[in-house]
Amino acid sequence: MAIGILFINSSVSTLHSVPPCIRHVTEFPATLQRQGWVAFKKSKTLGCSAARCSATAVAESDERLADVERDDSLAADDVDKCSNSGQSDGGRLRWDMLLSTEALGEAHLLRAGSVTDAHVLRRKGRLKEQDGLIEFIISMHRTHSPFQVMEKMERWVREHFEDPKRSTLSRLIPSIGCFHTPLPLVRALQEYDDFALLSRRKFVPPNFAEIRHVLNIAQVHVIGEQVSLITFDADGTLYADGHHIQGDNKMIGHIVKLMQHGAHVAIVTAAGYPGNTLKFENRITGLLEGFKVLGLPPSITKFFHVMGGECNYLLKVDSNYHLEFVEDKLWKSEDMFLWKEQDIQKLLDDAECALRSASARLHLPVEIVRKPRAVGAIPKEPTIYEVLEEMTLTVQMQLVDAMLPFCAFNGGTGNKSVGLGALMSYLGKRPYETLHVGDRFTASGNDSATRSKCSIL
Repeated sequence: MAIGILFINSSVSTLHSVPPCIRHVTEFPATLQRQGWVAFKKSKTLGCSAARCSATAVAESDERLADVERDDSLAADDVDKCSNSGQSDGGRLRWDMLLSTEALGEAHLLRAGSVTDAHVLRRKGRLKEQDGLIEFIISMHRTHSPFQVMEKMERWVREHFEDPKRSTLSRLIPSIGCFHTPLPLVRALQEYDDFALLSRRKFVPPNFAEIRHVLNIAQVHVIGEQVSLITFDADGTLYADGHHIQGDNKMIGHIVKLMQHGAHVAIVTAAGYPGNTLKFENRITGLLEGFKVLGLPPSITKFFHVMGGECNYLLKVDSNYHLEFVEDKLWKSEDMFLWKEQDIQKLLDDAECALRSASARLHLPVEIVRKPRAVGAIPKEPTIYEVLEEMTLTVQMQLVDAMLPFCAFNGGTGNKSVGLGALMSYLGKRPYETLHVGDRFTASGNDSATRSKCSIL
């Protein structure tokens, strides 16, 4: 289980975003269904330079890179390509629709394949584009061509995958985590370069979204043959923030095809409704209706789950295409059963204190919402993303020595790593065959913790 923060705005403004909140055994406040929830993707954010390196940071980055390059040249042997031998036809079929734009078209969802389509890669607000690896890759383009950058990064990623403690990347980017697979970055860049023309640009380096897209293409290529569990963030990924899956959602075709090819699919959401399956069903009505219309048998629907409240409620599909809870004893980890109620309430008390203190310092009037396993703040007047980010990071620092896992976050969901780990254990899946798809991998985001459990998009 984890703690997360949820902020709900009662009014819509083009300058708002969803504020931070803190949540444990996460449950959405009941007011979520009554009040407008304005999430970060629907807001317009002030300030746009947080993702850029300062002059000092750039100089330090160049110095670290120069140190490494004295021992590492472009004349090194090419990185061994990941072998596809021994992979089943089923594994290839399963991910053909993600690797083939033609197959994707049949599922009525097109991958960005042109400059016109590429607008979907853009993000609003630089504070939402925070990733040490991506920022470092961008900085390398000052002295390297795009293909030189990717040749080096592909070699360094493989090195880090094999020995993360002594790798080049661990020295260049101390905050870097782990890789669960190598990444064929040169191949991915070649594919992306066909329409983005990165290699032909002389004065405009690739931006954050472009580098992330190249990384995503590489990850899909390398994991596509062996993935057997794919999990999705809900709000902002499967559907717009604050909305539900309707019958016309273009992801329904993908989810069904994955299940038909034997891949487990799960939605990991912060929405938590203890004892109430109907409220969970309301969030994915279109998907469940699609299962029913297609007449999917239990042998297929068994591959679908919902992880609610981050890590507190696991649900599956019954024979009537409704959701039902999976017994806690079947899937929760031993650590989750050891958490004491007094420790949970102490953590929530500290979180509430931190929220009140931060809101007072930032002159932001808020309404505190306290639940048995969650505490959050609702702003009483318009604010901007940077203020919410400050509150989130303040709470994170105040609770750094907490005894229980938690997540203080700015946006619609919280820490998913505990729930994802429990789900992987329940289904018997390993990191290299699991993929999480999300939209928030920043310091205050909700998907970043999943990096420690599996590969991500």
